[in-house]
Amino acid sequence: MSAPTVSVPSVGTSARELNIGFHTRVPFASGRTAEGLRDGITLFREAEDLGFDRGWVYQRHFDNYLAAPLVFLPVVAQHTARIGLGTAIIGIRYEDPILLAEAASTADHLSGGRLELGFGTGLGGFDRAFGQEPNDGRQQSLTRLDAFLRALRGEAVGTAPNGDPLTVRGASTDLLARTWYGAGSVASAERVGQRGINLMLSTILTGDIAEYEAEQRAAIEVFRALHPSVERARVSVSRSILPTTSPERARRYAAYDADRRANGPAASRPRGAVAPTAAPPGAYTMSPVIHGDPSAVIDTLLADPAVAEADDLIAFLPPEFALAESTRVLEEIAEHVLPALRAERKVSA
Repeated sequence: MSAPTVSVPSVGTSARELNIGFHTRVPFASGRTAEGLRDGITLFREAEDLGFDRGWVYQRHFDNYLAAPLVFLPVVAQHTARIGLGTAIIGIRYEDPILLAEAASTADHLSGGRLELGFGTGLGGFDRAFGQEPNDGRQQSLTRLDAFLRALRGEAVGTAPNGDPLTVRGASTDLLARTWYGAGSVASAERVGQRGINLMLSTILTGDIAEYEAEQRAAIEVFRALHPSVERARVSVSRSILPTTSPERARRYAAYDADRRANGPAASRPRGAVAPTAAPPGAYTMSPVIHGDPSAVIDTLLADPAVAEADDLIAFLPPEFALAESTRVLEEIAEHVLPALRAERKVSA
């Protein structure tokens, strides 16, 4: 799919600070849920000590991953002091928007205003389990997103028996500036920009895309052209970043790369996790795994046109990696990659 042509000033490395984050699904082996959740908290503590700006968690229903991010992250907040706490993503198709506004506001208050709230359509197939008729979820997700934003802004969501308007009490209106939505195409990035919230670009694009990074750059340009405030139009970009510092790591990361190329989203699962349903050919395009010598990893990231325009770069951790391996990846990124990326952004500014 070709991107529409737009004219928008570049506001990437010349004007924007780069935040570095990581993304974990908080995986756990079957029968070891509590241990996996505790390991997730520890990973956030380690990442904060290593200098990461944000940590992001994914919501996955009916599987061996975190299902309740807005319960988990306020607990993480009690064990950390600075790091941002993000959801990437919550599948809003299965969420009641008013209850979600109440829960997200509560989580943000308990987290000291550190919540970064990312939504998306999310994984489907559970419509009947959540009491609704089967649908593709896209339009339903946008409808619920709009209702959530109205509730978070303090607009009336109904009328009380005495005729008074009903509003979400204690709504964290500051969270509006920290609300994101995931896009897998230029067209979906348009819809995010029109709503005036922040754009999340993951490691998957919809359709068979020949030039992955260029397509994401086009999505960013369209998003910022339509956003009501370019200065507040924030973008996050996720990449699988695995700098290699030993032969053992080289073999491990090459095996993960091969698994991901062969199996896409079905690659790298903890013991007992559900195998995703195979998608039809051409349904999606996965971003490449960036692995190898740290200098080569840095060069690849600096040459990436989407990363150049991002406010947040998120390192996607392989889902099967337990605490020790995930911590090792973060240590290698912090030591070998993070300083160079931040230095380059400062020089460009």
